[in-house]
Amino acid sequence: MVPGVIQSPPPQIVTSKPASHCNLLLQHLNECKNMSQLKQIHALSLRSTLPNHPTTLFLYSRILHFSSLHDLNYAFRVFDHIDKPNSFMWNILIRACAQSQSVHLKREAILLYNTMLQRSSPFPDNHTFPFVLKACAYLFALFEGKQAHAHLLKLGFQSDVYINNSLIHFYASCGSLESAKNVFDKMPQRSLVSWNAMIDAFVLFGEFETALQLFVQFQQQFFEPDGYTIQSVINACAGLCALSLGMWAHAFLLRNCGVSVARDHVLVNNSLLDMYCKCGSLDIATQIFEGMQKHDVTSWNSMILGFAMHGKGELALECFERMIRISRFVPNSITFVGVLSACNHRYMVTEGRKYFDMMVNEYKIEPQLEHYGCLVDILARAGLIDEALELVSSMPMKPDVVIWRSLLDSCCKRNASVELSENIARQILESEQGDSSGVYVLLSRVYASASRWNDVGLVRKLMTNNGILKEPGCSLIEVDGVTHEFFAGDTSHPQTKEIYQVLNVVEERLDSTGYKPDYSQAPMVDELNTSKRDSLRLHSERLAIAFGLLNLKPGMPIRIFKNLRVCDDCHKVTGLISEIFNVEIIVRDRVRFHHFKDGSCSCMDYW
Repeated sequence: MVPGVIQSPPPQIVTSKPASHCNLLLQHLNECKNMSQLKQIHALSLRSTLPNHPTTLFLYSRILHFSSLHDLNYAFRVFDHIDKPNSFMWNILIRACAQSQSVHLKREAILLYNTMLQRSSPFPDNHTFPFVLKACAYLFALFEGKQAHAHLLKLGFQSDVYINNSLIHFYASCGSLESAKNVFDKMPQRSLVSWNAMIDAFVLFGEFETALQLFVQFQQQFFEPDGYTIQSVINACAGLCALSLGMWAHAFLLRNCGVSVARDHVLVNNSLLDMYCKCGSLDIATQIFEGMQKHDVTSWNSMILGFAMHGKGELALECFERMIRISRFVPNSITFVGVLSACNHRYMVTEGRKYFDMMVNEYKIEPQLEHYGCLVDILARAGLIDEALELVSSMPMKPDVVIWRSLLDSCCKRNASVELSENIARQILESEQGDSSGVYVLLSRVYASASRWNDVGLVRKLMTNNGILKEPGCSLIEVDGVTHEFFAGDTSHPQTKEIYQVLNVVEERLDSTGYKPDYSQAPMVDELNTSKRDSLRLHSERLAIAFGLLNLKPGMPIRIFKNLRVCDDCHKVTGLISEIFNVEIIVRDRVRFHHFKDGSCSCMDYW
């Protein structure tokens, strides 16, 4: 040792001291409960550790992770002072931004990913891409997501199951179902999440039958469905009105999760509410709703919309009052669509005005086209067509074809002047959406109601010249878990002979009641009334009802799902059949449900 010269400590002491400090700070970090304590630990680390020491970097990654969960701005400041952040640190920030509720931060996740690429070191790893793709999915950033897809392929992550699951979700969210399916088909291995993501993608796109077919393949692969699988299956059943399969899914849920767990699963219960309401089983939907331990706004909305759809306007409004007065939920835009629909289906004009004003003035919700459409329909169907037209002219947005068609339909039902009906039809035909076949059909019905058969013929000729085809009536009925489809005048069903024999019996029984057909519902020119009557008796719902009478057990309700609004004549006939054959008939048309029993309908002939 040279006198007077201070010797440097051995190298191992220099390296071990920061390590010991880091271990102590890590211990404190494990006990950290808030940002104040974290900042103290961070300050100590800056004073007592070496910046680029491996243990220090691990400590900083822990500080970064904690702050990303509690104060993202602070996390960014920590990150900016790290000289060479590793991929784990980048992933912490990208994940925090991607999982944030802020659109700005989701964009920041993509920007961070791009910055990471520009620095060339470190490269993104298999944990980076799921977060980036999640942000792209939320932002519908298809171009950026495709770039990330190309990059992960370049880095050799094409077989990573977690990344592929994120790709399926990303492409489905961005409207590219085919790309999502391509990813799914090429996966060498699939997890439960893979199947759930693909099934849900088909449901999202309305490919309900394909979703259920994929669910069958899922089961053949010996996967056990979870709550997310069952939720997608239930949603597919709602779209297909497949009550039997929906009830099976419900039973599966109860059997595998238990009644108490099922009651607490808000998302699944919301799907069940939607499914049972759409499949015509309002009583079961009500039981589920009342048995739920927890509700959210969607739960209340589903129930309000369900009551409205089934013509239970008073119950819908009672449900709304419970929602805001007792449960203290704040209604949203969808809530008021349900409330206004309930008023519409029950001839509640005063209430409709009241709730529209409440939505605007009390809850400060800006009316959308759907809200205006409901109020216009409420007014027009009540015969207040001039007031409805004034509302249309004062709307801040351009009315769509649905609003004009509801006005035209009201003109038809309320026997408004032919001139007014023609003016409204002209508005539709001159608009961008004027090629709707329903407009021509309604106008021909207006002329038919006025016995202006030559004008009916001119409308039909105009349709032919313009290549416009009337949307064919189609009705579905489910028997023993199998859905049967009927079109107007259908003769393709294997039981066609028996079905037409039942129709003959129905026709005879109807005649005995003094039933007279409404020929305006079958406006065919240059044909005798007998031909028009044959056209009416072969409407798709009548074929489906005959099939139900033929195949369903006594006491079982006949459930029909129709793509078009039920016509006046079929509505009258269905009520008579329910009384003559002592059977409950539930018909869902394009607008709402009709419950026929003992000769009367739940809509009280107002639809």
